[in-house]
Amino acid sequence: MLNKPETYWNNVLFADESKFNIFGSDGRIMVSRRKNEELNPKNLIGIVKYGGGGVLVWGCMSTSGLGNLIFIDGIMNHAHYLNILRDNLKLSAQNLGIRNNFVFYQNNDPKHTALNVHLWCLYNCPQNLKTPSQLPDLNPIEHICRELEVRVRKHDSKTKSELKTVRMEEWMNIDAEITKKKW
Repeated sequence: MLNKPETYWNNVLFADESKFNIFGSDGRIMVSRRKNEELNPKNLIGIVKYGGGGVLVWGCMSTSGLGNLIFIDGIMNHAHYLNILRDNLKLSAQNLGIRNNFVFYQNNDPKHTALNVHLWCLYNCPQNLKTPSQLPDLNPIEHICRELEVRVRKHDSKTKSELKTVRMEEWMNIDAEITKKKW
């Protein structure tokens, strides 16, 4: 890929999913504290149990801007992922001005490499960028997701509904100049 001209990357459509939580991480967080300060409010983080605190999204981007942002309810499997691609991939490419000329990039997540998704991509995407199975995630959309996270944290979303509204507003406000810088 190092030998590809810079113009090649203008037609690449990067896609991925990200989870955003209302109260930060849903995993373990390490805290440094002094002895007997475990209940000090500065060392505590609020959480929401039983799946009530996050929103899963699928999005795509190219150097010319952002494509659709889709909210995913429940657990996403290969069939759900395929429906998202059918409904949004070509439309996003068209809206970004790369129409049928795009190169599609996705990571090697099992739902991305499932047979039905693979076959659909073979017939519906002009080109698919192949990545080795153990490659670290180099998808520039990860930087856009981080940008989105920073912007949304400035709001005080208390519910999933508020989080979805703010996410969509901030997604729409990310300028194409930012997508050019992030890849």
